[in-house]
Amino acid sequence: MKNQFKSLYPHLIAIGVFLLLSVFVFFFPVLKGKDLKQMDITHTKGMARELHDYKDKTGKIAQWTNSMFSGMPAYLIMGDASNNIFHFLTYVFRFKLADLTIAILFSYLLWAYFLLVALKFDPWLSVLGAITITFGSYNLIIIAVGHVTKAYAIAFIPVAISGIIFIFNSNYFKGLLIAALAIGLEISASHPQITFYLGLIIALMVVCYSIVSIKSKDYKNLAIKISLVITAFIIGVLPNLGALWSTNEYAQYSIRGPAEISNPSEIKKSTGLDRDYAFSWSYGIKETGTLLIPNFVGGSSNEDLGEKSNTYKILKDNGIPNAKDIVKNMPAYWGDRPFTSGPVYVGAIACFFFILGLFIIKGPVKWWIVSATILSLFLAWGKNFSLFNDLMFYYFPYYNKFRTVEMALVIAGFTIPFLGFLALKKIIEEKNNIQNNLKALNKSVLILGGITLIFALMPQMFFDFKASGDAQLKASGFPDWLIEALRADRKGMFRADAIRSLIFIGLGYGAAFVFLRGKITKLYLYAGLTIFTFFDLVPVGKRYLNDSIFVPKKNVVEAYVPTPADLEILKDKDPHYRVYNLTVSPFNDASTSYFHKSVGGYHAAKIRRYQDLYDRQLSQGNTSVINMLNTKYYITSREDKVPKANYNPEALGNAWFVNSYKIVENADSEINALTGFNPSKVAIVDKRFSQFVSGLTFSADSSQLAADQIKLTDYKPDELIYESISSSDKLAVFSEVYYEKGWNAYIDGVLTPHFRVNYVLRAMKIPKGNHKIEFKFESKAVTLGSKISTVGSSVFLLLVLIFGWMLYKKYKTEFTIPS
Repeated sequence: MKNQFKSLYPHLIAIGVFLLLSVFVFFFPVLKGKDLKQMDITHTKGMARELHDYKDKTGKIAQWTNSMFSGMPAYLIMGDASNNIFHFLTYVFRFKLADLTIAILFSYLLWAYFLLVALKFDPWLSVLGAITITFGSYNLIIIAVGHVTKAYAIAFIPVAISGIIFIFNSNYFKGLLIAALAIGLEISASHPQITFYLGLIIALMVVCYSIVSIKSKDYKNLAIKISLVITAFIIGVLPNLGALWSTNEYAQYSIRGPAEISNPSEIKKSTGLDRDYAFSWSYGIKETGTLLIPNFVGGSSNEDLGEKSNTYKILKDNGIPNAKDIVKNMPAYWGDRPFTSGPVYVGAIACFFFILGLFIIKGPVKWWIVSATILSLFLAWGKNFSLFNDLMFYYFPYYNKFRTVEMALVIAGFTIPFLGFLALKKIIEEKNNIQNNLKALNKSVLILGGITLIFALMPQMFFDFKASGDAQLKASGFPDWLIEALRADRKGMFRADAIRSLIFIGLGYGAAFVFLRGKITKLYLYAGLTIFTFFDLVPVGKRYLNDSIFVPKKNVVEAYVPTPADLEILKDKDPHYRVYNLTVSPFNDASTSYFHKSVGGYHAAKIRRYQDLYDRQLSQGNTSVINMLNTKYYITSREDKVPKANYNPEALGNAWFVNSYKIVENADSEINALTGFNPSKVAIVDKRFSQFVSGLTFSADSSQLAADQIKLTDYKPDELIYESISSSDKLAVFSEVYYEKGWNAYIDGVLTPHFRVNYVLRAMKIPKGNHKIEFKFESKAVTLGSKISTVGSSVFLLLVLIFGWMLYKKYKTEFTIPS
């Protein structure tokens, strides 16, 4: 028993090292009361303000919010309220660390270490491997900008890989438990695109391992292994089913689902995102060099060039007074993307050992890693490799639901260092194959070092360092001499980082070489490579995640400060009206949602029809559409740029009766009919809903019309109550977004059909007399999915208990107290 505890010491030390690294390398300002002002987290605070206020007041989690885009499902912002065991475990595994910063870095390190230890790596080599996998620049950049769900999803990838490897190494029960745990945590992190990439990795693993089993005709064991992989997915999915079901259901109605209106520019109709939108962030093929050389295409779109730069010198020579400030935010990036926060750099040393792995690692593990790496590059290239990616986009399931295809490089960010460390482990452990390993080592340095040396010596032979955005710089007033200086700096940055990477390749090679020649022990090899890797990766990460971007925590907590316009509008105690903020980009703004119910908003999965409405009508200033959305206030800018509140007396309110309707053929004619129509008098009805207005007649008696009314009497985000008084049957239009997969309507407690009008709004036929009308958000996907999640969580807990019992049976003799 004593030996069992003794064997834990290296792991406890490793965890201590990870804690120190997580706190002191990148997040020391957190200890001094500072925090990151992460863009996406700030947006989330704006989006979720209404939901948090409602939860604080009632203790309930609303399933719909009206704070943005005139209404959308709330579970896309706050998540679901199911009894999902993995939600609980997610918070447990953050170990009460700062969950938006320190806990992410610690999770990266811990789970990468877990994988390597599970594969019987030496603990100290596992620490080095975890540092290498973790400190790739992309992993750090996404923390800086607040892509928190993505970061946690990336962190769980190594655990899932370890579980699948256990299964294919015939360690069935342990593999099943670990894979199910990791897959469950991965899905629970709520970043489907990263989960999709993990699925691709596992699919390639299954294929490569299956080929080996088929060649050896081991069909029975192969069937068992594949069945266990499938079972692990099922166990991981079931507790998450509520969120998956509702999200997948919503996707069909969002911009990630098929479009209903025609687009003449489309070559082929997509069942998901528009192709150009999905591929807008495609990594350039030449940009792939950033994996080896961080400034291969200039770093970020806002680089600090410094006072030694050509740009600074020429600004000074031309008498520009604020040269120091100008060079702090220069468009050094010259790659293919619209803009970027930084490159995907996995490390020169990691790339070197990856090349070594191509020579010395054999079997299925090599082929699934290499296949996954190549696939990662192909996917990241997007529109720059359309021959492959168009096939993926139009025909591979779910792929056209995702944007920012450069994100596929998270696969390479894991597989490149992973194969490299498999190679390092092999040369350390193989005592009888030193000469062959030396030959492979020499080949690797000649290939990678030679390529890097050529780039360092002759960069102008390959590139002109011109960016597509240079024309815009010139149009905005940049003189030719300044643009030429900027290009010279781009060239200098390229050469400097090529030399830098060459040095680290040499250091990695040298350390491995002297070890294989018996000049140093593996302890010195570990120490040397740890130091070299640390200084290879951390300074690059510090370019984009450093102390200068931390701000006092008060500035983060109080991310939104009301403007005079906000304060003026908030004096209105009406519980439900909308605000259209024209001082910002309305469909990329969460600040308005923080204070008001916004016509605009910020979310990557808006309702498709609402996006159409903005593109075709709202953005064109159609006041009829603005009024039908109950836009009670506009925010505009005064001459002194201070936001100003403007009352809109034409807003139609929460609901109203119309005295006519117009049947149209399809979505195209429906949205076009909104041009020049009067929403207070007529409703535009798609012919698919014509049965709901069939036989409805309208009174011409103006005195009766004046007496008829419908008004909102009670407001909750996911429950609206109205009262109506009318002398005849009426057609009521509600200034609420129509979403058939959640909202139910009741008249005097009786479920009553409602339908869509005016392209996005709800309507229903109201009988004459006095009535109570209720709209309740009652999603079957949420309620039934939640029940399935509870059952799935119980299944996983049962699996854990069985595993615990097996461990107890195995070690019970060591716990026996002598009599």
